[in-house]
Amino acid sequence: MTASVFIAGPASWNSIVVLDRLPEPVPHMQFAEESWETLGGTSAGKALSLTALGRSTLLYALTAADEPGERVRGALDGAGVRTVWGDGDATERHLNLMTRQGGRVSLYLASPSATDGAADSAIRAAMVASDVIVLDLAAEPLRLLPAAKSTGRPIWVDVHDYDGEADFHRPFLAAADAVFCNADRLDDPVAFLRSRIEAGASLAVCTLGAEGAVAIDADGAEHRVPAAHADVVDTNGAGDAFLAGVLDARLEGLDLPTALAAGARTASLVLGTRHLHPLLERD
Repeated sequence: MTASVFIAGPASWNSIVVLDRLPEPVPHMQFAEESWETLGGTSAGKALSLTALGRSTLLYALTAADEPGERVRGALDGAGVRTVWGDGDATERHLNLMTRQGGRVSLYLASPSATDGAADSAIRAAMVASDVIVLDLAAEPLRLLPAAKSTGRPIWVDVHDYDGEADFHRPFLAAADAVFCNADRLDDPVAFLRSRIEAGASLAVCTLGAEGAVAIDADGAEHRVPAAHADVVDTNGAGDAFLAGVLDARLEGLDLPTALAAGARTASLVLGTRHLHPLLERD
């Protein structure tokens, strides 16, 4: 039977604004070069890429009964992503200020609180039925960490631009069998990756933007992969696509260097669209 993935975390409705430079922290005026609205959310991005790769995937996310929620649900349904929706007190919304070079400031306009757990029996059953659990940084996945650990399934986490100190990330790191991050706020990415292997993870990976990615395996060996060529349109979701490509390849039994190369190829597809994945493009 084909291995399956359960993902819990954010799916959002985003406003993207492209600027010639990120705003300075002083009162001023800038003109946008371009702007659009689209599906966002780190878990939605991973689910889209895994679905496009043909991997059996189930996304659990929270939305509210509002217009942004309808857009989020409709976009994922139209892309063929299997979903289970929890009742959120808000639909997550972001305003992303971007530059052509990939600089980003994400303003969270709304974010759902954790639920009361009324649907936990069904969610845990879905976790048990999967081969890998991906938990992304949000209040609801944090609440679900004990249930995920109790299944005995491998847990993959993405801590994004972790600085090595923030408290919110630590329970995710403690539970993780595989850790992904980017190098934006780490002084020594390789040292951080080695610290996660020493703490019990079997895989730790850091994306390095245009320089590709570096990984440390369970034996402490270092692996590097260059970025795949891409005509960059928008960088949102590239890290999520990279994780999805690596995960899919590992579930196919491929070795780590081959899996890292698969992640780079998957990320390049996302870099070439202004949406989280080409699946969302409309004629």
